[in-house]
Amino acid sequence: MNAQLNQWLEMLRSPNLDDRLVAVKTLQHLGEEDAIDALITALQDESTAVQKIAIAALWEIANPVVVPALIPCLASPDAEIRSEARSALGELVSPEHLQLLLDSLQQENFHLQSNILILLRKIHDAQCLPAIINFFKSEHPELREAAVTTLSYLNQVQHCQPALKLMQDSDDSVRRAAALTLGHLADEEAIALLTQALTTDPDWQVRRNAAKSLFIHAKPEAVFAVEKALKDEHWQVRKSAIQVLQKIPDARLLPTLIQTLADEYSDVRKEAAIALGNLGNSDAISALQQALDDCDREVSIQAQRAIEKITLSNRLVR
Repeated sequence: MNAQLNQWLEMLRSPNLDDRLVAVKTLQHLGEEDAIDALITALQDESTAVQKIAIAALWEIANPVVVPALIPCLASPDAEIRSEARSALGELVSPEHLQLLLDSLQQENFHLQSNILILLRKIHDAQCLPAIINFFKSEHPELREAAVTTLSYLNQVQHCQPALKLMQDSDDSVRRAAALTLGHLADEEAIALLTQALTTDPDWQVRRNAAKSLFIHAKPEAVFAVEKALKDEHWQVRKSAIQVLQKIPDARLLPTLIQTLADEYSDVRKEAAIALGNLGNSDAISALQQALDDCDREVSIQAQRAIEKITLSNRLVR
């Protein structure tokens, strides 16, 4: 095996591209750890095809020793190489590589920084926080978005004032990511910012994400903003708003919830039925009985469950 391996290692140094491709593919097939050094050298090959196969081969060998060699591939001008390297590193990096990743994050390369911000999500270490916050003011909205998303993955981070400011970011994608991240933070201003975004942000995905985070927080003070969102022009916002009310039932919203049983989108009607069941008010039974004939089977099933839940709840009260 050693003689055969040496044959392919030698061939990997050939000036002929076809020879190098055959060699790197064979080394990938063999999967020998003795080939790691040669495969790392192949990462610098002038051919992107050779580089891609070398990355795949190192990924399959799955020895974390290759992590330092793969990180520079994240800065490659070739999108496929960057993607392959990030996928490989996603399985190979561990907390012991944290400092290596943070050091690499200091390099002024957009692709490298973007990919490392994503990889840091696997490590979940709060030590990343200062480095991540630095990107909240990046000139690149993609980096601001990646950074605030990574923040939501960090263990034990409950407060982050700089992240709150991103709810006013000029870029829609950044605000979308910030709205989701605020669902994981306990800052006092978070609820106010989310309710404001739910009712006023011009981007419907920001409004939807704000509702998703309000669902996590489940604070009664969000009810009136959620009620307004039940009239939102986008059905996904209405759906997510109703889901908030499933966790914080409010009898004052009974008439509005009953109206949503007639929403043009079945997903909204289904969530409305669930919310009415959680509300437990017998005044909703008549509307729910009409929903039993809904053209969408899932809506009628949830309506039946809601009726049964309300009926049982009333019996227990008596």
